[in-house]
Amino acid sequence: MPDVLDQSEIDALLAAVDTGVVEQKAESIQIFSRTRKDVANIEVRPYDFKRPERVSKDQMRSLQTLHEAFARNFGASLSGFLRTIVEVKIATCEQMTYAEFISGLPNPTSFNLIEAKPLEGQVCLEISPLIIYPIIDRLLGGTNQDLFIPQRPMTLIETRLISQVTSRGLLALSEAWASIKQIQFAITAQESNPQLVQIVPPNEVVVVIGFEVKLGNRAGTMNLCIPFAVIEPVMEELASQSWFSSSKVGKGSDARMRIEGSLSRAGLTVTGLLAETSITLSDLQNLAAGDLLTTEKALNVPVVVCVEGEKKFLAQIGQFKGQRALRILRGIQPGDRI
Repeated sequence: MPDVLDQSEIDALLAAVDTGVVEQKAESIQIFSRTRKDVANIEVRPYDFKRPERVSKDQMRSLQTLHEAFARNFGASLSGFLRTIVEVKIATCEQMTYAEFISGLPNPTSFNLIEAKPLEGQVCLEISPLIIYPIIDRLLGGTNQDLFIPQRPMTLIETRLISQVTSRGLLALSEAWASIKQIQFAITAQESNPQLVQIVPPNEVVVVIGFEVKLGNRAGTMNLCIPFAVIEPVMEELASQSWFSSSKVGKGSDARMRIEGSLSRAGLTVTGLLAETSITLSDLQNLAAGDLLTTEKALNVPVVVCVEGEKKFLAQIGQFKGQRALRILRGIQPGDRI
């Protein structure tokens, strides 16, 4: 027998015709659990299986703070190695799928597969050609002026030159992770086309830390891809409180000595300032070979030694082994009239 409407249902239909509003019962969500009995108090939240977030916000902040220390140490190490100022800083820190990470990379590029013993699996380090070729040019004595960035895979010689840079990066990465776990990073393979490399399934969650690298007037990107499966054993130790407490212990004389050792090899420009004077614009226009420029500085007054344009020392001019030389007398004091 077909269902028959009762009087209350008929009244509801007539009221809906008059008002145009139909009352709808909210769909109940049934929750099944073998362990929990208070299923009525469970909060139900939507979950996107295409973009799962397996790393908490606190853990992401800890990863970002950890790799900020890596960026500082790596920048100091590169500055000493290249004898010029290199700035490395974090640009992004986010989690995504491995397929999304690969699809956003250029081709060709420098794509390095890295093992992280004793952790299982591999991580990836991608360095943009926009910064690789300026570094190679600097290593070969160039000035990066009018440098052309070729769109081709690196040659064997270029790969070996860049390996000196990546080895310093892996050392700085091991030092940054030392507060969490002693990890030995080492390159196992290199590839120019990231589409050919698949270290995890395409839908696997990875943490991608993006860096901006500046070398003079050149800039490029560097991306560190860490699959969640690799760092899952140490995720509990990445809680903000435990990381900050261990980071305070890690800041000591050893880190200071490493940074000072890297900076001590950086090149500086030193000049000797013999004398200064002022002339008029008309005198400047009439200057010719053989003219003499007189100064108010006596012959026996010490020479000012400048470091990177800053006046630092007083020195005596002379010669050493047939070359012009400056003997440092003392440092410049605040009360010196120079």
